Amino acid sequence: MIDYQNRRQKIYDAMAREGISLLMIEDCEGRRDPALRWLSGHPQDALLYLSVDRKSLLVPWDINMALLYGKVDMAIPYGEFERLPTAAIMGSSVKLKIPPGSKIEIPPVTPYPLFLEYVGSIGGSYDIICREGGLHREIEKLRAVKDEEEIHIYRRAADITNEIIDLLEKNVRSGKIRTESEAALFIESAARKRGCDGTGFTTLAAGPERSFGIHAFPPYTAGPFGGKGLSILDFGIKYAGYTTDVTLTFARDPNAAQEKLIVLIEKAYKLALSLVADGTGAREIARAVDVLFGKSKKLMPHGLGHGIGLEEHESPAIRSRSDNQWVLSPGMIFTLEPGLYDPIHGGCRLENDILLTGSGAEVLTTARIIRL
Repeated sequence: MIDYQNRRQKIYDAMAREGISLLMIEDCEGRRDPALRWLSGHPQDALLYLSVDRKSLLVPWDINMALLYGKVDMAIPYGEFERLPTAAIMGSSVKLKIPPGSKIEIPPVTPYPLFLEYVGSIGGSYDIICREGGLHREIEKLRAVKDEEEIHIYRRAADITNEIIDLLEKNVRSGKIRTESEAALFIESAARKRGCDGTGFTTLAAGPERSFGIHAFPPYTAGPFGGKGLSILDFGIKYAGYTTDVTLTFARDPNAAQEKLIVLIEKAYKLALSLVADGTGAREIARAVDVLFGKSKKLMPHGLGHGIGLEEHESPAIRSRSDNQWVLSPGMIFTLEPGLYDPIHGGCRLENDILLTGSGAEVLTTARIIRL
């Protein structure tokens, strides 16, 4: 069982250190934040208020779902506040007995006009804080290191992903999967048959004519998949709220240029994996891969990887940007996904999910370059 109270305790401690009496977390259409689920168990569409005296109040759109999934001290239907965020924050402050003059922190993604509404409605009673690098940043750091229950979920999610990878290879080889849409819909069906919530994001299936794009548009079509050349399949399955993220490349009778891409990608992947260790800067790994590609006059147009969890892209960032300060530590789960793309010869990408343990990198998934 996930210990949501223990997770909240860490946030309460941070609130006390920074003098914040009430913290608001919002997950709604247009401003999604799975930290709400991470701290409460409620899937989505709600406001969560945490008070420094260690009380939690959930304000959901759907009170029935909240009573089923929410692991909080109190829950009040959003309808009781006319579904107005300004009324909800005021009502929650009163319910949680926040003293006048206290600091209330709202999400850093709050639009400026809405911030002004908060100030106008309760700014006379409370000090409204909206900042980068505040308590929401603290939550981001905590979420980047998975706890024991999350790792247990991920191992199961990875097992399901690996089953589907093997079935995909079998069905492409046999000709049962011949189109992009057949590949994508097979993944959706296979995931749900195995107890998953579905796919973690829209599957990207790009046959030889479309694999030159990092993210093919549209994500998949009725066009051919697995034919002569390079086909890319990027997918993840969502299990108990957590998504995997893998990419396979199917290579059929590759020409010399395509073979070069395959060799470079496999070499880059092995290099990146060899550098994963506790205390290593994520940027160092990405820069090493950039240098490797540079020797062949190639440039990877995206980051080397990213954290995964309740979101398909979360911290830590595995990229060579100068602002990347993430340092790897045990408990982090992230992708390594070197990729190269040619407008004539197509693209090649290899992506697996990696868990950093106390004894080193553990590759959870079995994505690979499949030669047909």
